[in-house]
Amino acid sequence: MGKQAVLFDLDDTLLWDDRSVMEAFEATCQTGAAASGVDAAELELAVRKEARALYESYETFAFTKMIGINPFEGLWANFTAGEQEEFRKLQKIAPDYRKQAWTLGLKALGVDNEELGAALAEQFPAERRARPFVYDETFKVLDALKGKYKLLLLTNGSPDLQKEKLDGVPELISYFDHIIISGQFGEGKPAASIFKHSLEKLGIEPDHGMMVGDKLTTDILGANTIGMTSVWINRHGVVRDDEIVPTYEISNLEELLQLLEQ
Repeated sequence: MGKQAVLFDLDDTLLWDDRSVMEAFEATCQTGAAASGVDAAELELAVRKEARALYESYETFAFTKMIGINPFEGLWANFTAGEQEEFRKLQKIAPDYRKQAWTLGLKALGVDNEELGAALAEQFPAERRARPFVYDETFKVLDALKGKYKLLLLTNGSPDLQKEKLDGVPELISYFDHIIISGQFGEGKPAASIFKHSLEKLGIEPDHGMMVGDKLTTDILGANTIGMTSVWINRHGVVRDDEIVPTYEISNLEELLQLLEQ
């Protein structure tokens, strides 16, 4: 295959972010349920709905969409880093956003309790920070690639939050020659600019690199746009249409090793 470098997405490719968020919601909603009598699962659905609606109502939404920061990251991010003015706006918005999301979630279920909403808004970030999960095969694959290929981590998100995720699993950092975060670069995947910037850092042409990620609309589309081999990790057997077509599809990171040997 003649590859010189492998580019990895972070969330739900190397880190099991979905599990971290799911368990943080479960723990926080159990507290909310015990205090208010609502159903924990219904509270989670309500909070997710209210958070998304709030998030999309802010003037910062277009920026967060472009950088690749989702509403549930906003429920625990502090947005203390990043040079753009929008990060200062997000930093100012975040505390009230968290409180409102939980308070409105409770209210949607008939519980008008701002004090409880505020308490849950503080609990959720703590629960999320306590759960830095990594997939079982992550380090095995990185161990096999380190020294044979240049490795680059290409992640969308707020600089402070993505760095905090990495600090939660510090042994990940040393595997990578470069770590590029969209909030630092100023534009997120699938923009061709951030992929070209990554290749410049690696000193390679597109056909000498391979992008591995779980999202068709960011990781795969971006790699395809610049003519780089794209590998979609589809752990959950999602059925895709033919709008965005990866070069390869795998269900476990270990399959990547076989692809590179071809």
